[in-house]
Amino acid sequence: MNSSEANDEFIHNSQDLYDILSNIELDKYVMRLYISQKSETSVRAMHNIKQLCEEKLQGRYELEIIDIHQQPERLEEDRIFAIPTLIKELPPPIQKLIGDMTDREQLISSLDL
Repeated sequence: MNSSEANDEFIHNSQDLYDILSNIELDKYVMRLYISQKSETSVRAMHNIKQLCEEKLQGRYELEIIDIHQQPERLEEDRIFAIPTLIKELPPPIQKLIGDMTDREQLISSLDL
């Protein structure tokens, strides 16, 4: 393969990548909330984030709730050191927020809503 053919292949692959990326729903938020059902702070965080998502992201979010007592192995996977912790994976950049999520303005700003 000469350099011209290699460049054509690169351009073709780059276009394929662009097409794939353009089809991703960047409007959709994907988040995980690590909680302890035994903690009032965690229950408050779960209520606050669910309420905010329904108001601001209705139909455009996935929120996985992970109880650390039921799935303790997940703490190490995501390097969770405090509860409650919210991880926003999409849209980029990844964000980690710790606390009961009561500071609504800070939450809106941190999540880029």
